[in-house]
Amino acid sequence: MAAVGLIGAEAVAQAATPAPHGRRLENVKKSAFSTDEKANTWEQITTYNNYYEFGTDKDSPSMLAKSLKPEPWTVMIDGECAKKGSMNLEDILKGQALEERIYRHRCVERWSMVIPWVGFPLSDFIKKCEPTSKAKFVEFTTLADTKQMPGVRFPTLLWPYVEGLRMDEALHPLTILTVGLYGEVLPNQDGAPLRLAVRGSTASSTSSPS
Repeated sequence: MAAVGLIGAEAVAQAATPAPHGRRLENVKKSAFSTDEKANTWEQITTYNNYYEFGTDKDSPSMLAKSLKPEPWTVMIDGECAKKGSMNLEDILKGQALEERIYRHRCVERWSMVIPWVGFPLSDFIKKCEPTSKAKFVEFTTLADTKQMPGVRFPTLLWPYVEGLRMDEALHPLTILTVGLYGEVLPNQDGAPLRLAVRGSTASSTSSPS
């Protein structure tokens, strides 16, 4: 209870804050895999979501995620693959074609939004890691930094957040890693700098925002 109260008190003097617009992403192509539903607005998408590392209320991430430092960023790779070690985000994106994918995001709490993500197939990244024939699943473990993330300071949930996909799910062409929103770099409160999105599924992040 103290954890929830403390986070709430920190946000009480503030109001849900839409993310500032960021750097435009270049050479983004429209994807045929997008839904034709009308997308939610920037303001709606950046002020209402789950991201428990920054509080349990839907508007908490918009107020508290400013402390996150998405640059520089590295991804650690381990397990049943030939290419283990760390990889900088710049190397992950080098030569990678970006697409706008408009997906309906569905949360397990029975709310949803239509979001114009910018990203690329997760399968492209997996292939760079050269998985062996023994690889059956892909596990994603998020950052859990008490200095940057107020929600992680309190034992209300198990940290770090862990999600997983079967290999066939991970390699599916609709499964993407997102780096942007509305053609701009991904805002902190929506999972910057790299987020998993799985169309038609509630498992949709490499950090716990949903």
